[in-house]
Amino acid sequence: MSVFDHGPALLFCPADRPERFAKALDRADAVILDLEDAVIPDARTAARGAIIESDLDPARVIVRVNAPGTADFTADLATLSQTDYRTVMVAKAESPKRLKRVDARFRLIALCETARGVSEANRIAALENVTALMWGAEDLVASIGGTASRKPNGRYRDLARYARARVLVEAAARGKHAIDAVHLDIGDVKGLRTEAADAAASGFTATACIHPDQVAVIRQAYRPDDKAVAWARAVLRAAEGERGAFSFEGRMVDGPVLRHARTVVQRAGG
Repeated sequence: MSVFDHGPALLFCPADRPERFAKALDRADAVILDLEDAVIPDARTAARGAIIESDLDPARVIVRVNAPGTADFTADLATLSQTDYRTVMVAKAESPKRLKRVDARFRLIALCETARGVSEANRIAALENVTALMWGAEDLVASIGGTASRKPNGRYRDLARYARARVLVEAAARGKHAIDAVHLDIGDVKGLRTEAADAAASGFTATACIHPDQVAVIRQAYRPDDKAVAWARAVLRAAEGERGAFSFEGRMVDGPVLRHARTVVQRAGG
């Protein structure tokens, strides 16, 4: 079973805080144990030990490892080989060749968060061992020499919006999942709700978050409301007796509309 079968809210948890592991998993649909940015270099050895000693449901655990080509990346994968955790989020994924060489036991979520990573998104998504792409705003802007991914009003700059769309499209083109980036302003519930709702409507499979309070907001944003579900089920029933495009409640219905309806019903739980 994939981590994406459990729900859309993926919660980051520092890998050097093992006392939080179980609680984070309990609060979210899946937990991302973070060996990269959330852990200072001097604490990574202890963090790896904490992951080895942990006993979480592997189907609901993602481990973010350090960038390929670093000593930390090699140590991270060696650590995971001693566990049952097999879903690996690769930070600063840029090289399809390096990702292709990763042990075939691991399912990769490629984090395209640099200019080169976004540029290589199509080739990365094409790899058999890559199950999903995620994008990241802050590292992307830093890799280009910028200083902020958002405007003063809180909205993403065009650069970030481009990367977000590019990663989503490239993942979809290869039949892979796409994960939306974290909303760093924990207190901005309205902004998170707006972005998560847009992510769900656009086709993202999940949204990552950094605080347990963000989980419920994301879940609600991905869950279709009762009216939408009722309409989707009704139009699918109506389609059973139709051939080709048809009119339903004053609206023209064709193949894309029916696919939208199936997605709504699926997200509502069938």
